Amino acid sequence: LKGCSRCPLCQQRCNIVFGAGDPQARVVLVGEAPGREEDLQGYPFVGEAGKLLEKILLAMNLSRETVYICNVIKCHPPGNRDPQADEISACEPFLKQQLALIKPEIIITLGRFATQTLLKTTVPIGKLRGQWHEYEGIALMPTFHPAYLLRNPSGKRPVWDDMKQVMQRLENQAES
Repeated sequence: LKGCSRCPLCQQRCNIVFGAGDPQARVVLVGEAPGREEDLQGYPFVGEAGKLLEKILLAMNLSRETVYICNVIKCHPPGNRDPQADEISACEPFLKQQLALIKPEIIITLGRFATQTLLKTTVPIGKLRGQWHEYEGIALMPTFHPAYLLRNPSGKRPVWDDMKQVMQRLENQAES
């Protein structure tokens, strides 16, 4: 991926934000795209949304070190705009390869773009979250993005309900 120039985002990025965490993680969290802080630091979810994500993980008895966190696209879109279709298609092979190598038991998609990209759908996140789906034979739980929760605190309870389902599935899989 180093030196990637598959889409125009390469022209203004500081860093490719590939992903971070345990390469043998049971859980992979997939977000949308790096923000400005992530682009500067080269690390996913380091801003306010990242702090909230860490609190959610802690409540689940997980941590950044025990999960793997990445994004659909690896470069920061200018002005934090939504990723464009050509950018997603340029980066998607890297995401697919990450998931194939890690082989997680569960994927948690954070927000509309990650969910719609992996599930190949245009159904709104509000209709998809809270229900188990499947990606390449891996259980997938869509939920709201932490940045959304910062703007809409009422979404925290549904996200926690989603995470309780994830914890239950992890516990059940550990027992079997």
